[in-house]
Amino acid sequence: MAKSKQEKEALVAQYQQWLDQSQAIVLVEYTGVTMKNLDAIRAKAREAGGEFHIVKNTLVKLALEKSGLTIPENALEKSTAIGFAFNDPASFVKALQEATKGLEAIKVKVGFMGLEMLSAAQVKALADLPPLPVVQAQLLGVLQAPASKLVRLLAEPGRQVASVLKAYSDKTAPAAA
Repeated sequence: MAKSKQEKEALVAQYQQWLDQSQAIVLVEYTGVTMKNLDAIRAKAREAGGEFHIVKNTLVKLALEKSGLTIPENALEKSTAIGFAFNDPASFVKALQEATKGLEAIKVKVGFMGLEMLSAAQVKALADLPPLPVVQAQLLGVLQAPASKLVRLLAEPGRQVASVLKAYSDKTAPAAA
């Protein structure tokens, strides 16, 4: 069923809104995938804080161009679905990878992180990154390590004086008794 011009404009506007809100996007080919599998992928995408939609190539090309993203021509051939990562790109791509495990029909075409285009290999590398909370915890640990070492270093002379005084008082206390 053909869509009217207003419907097409509304779709392009919706795609643009999702593009503007997302931190990363992934375009995949889904030829030969069942609706049951697509629904499972959509559910995993939602759990990871994103969206996964089947799109019309010409309309998504318009939305990408309006958003300032240049896309290779061969990326919009055959059937295309697009994943929008609204929160944590690494977790989203990892969720997509888990949902498509064992599905030979799903092939990553290209991805974008900001205005930077990512190849299929770079999208896979993004999936191998730890989730954002883990990275934040690692960074916090790195930032806190020098401060905690400094505190221990500053406290050590006082601790040594206290242990010398305690040893002296232990040594003199039995003799006085």
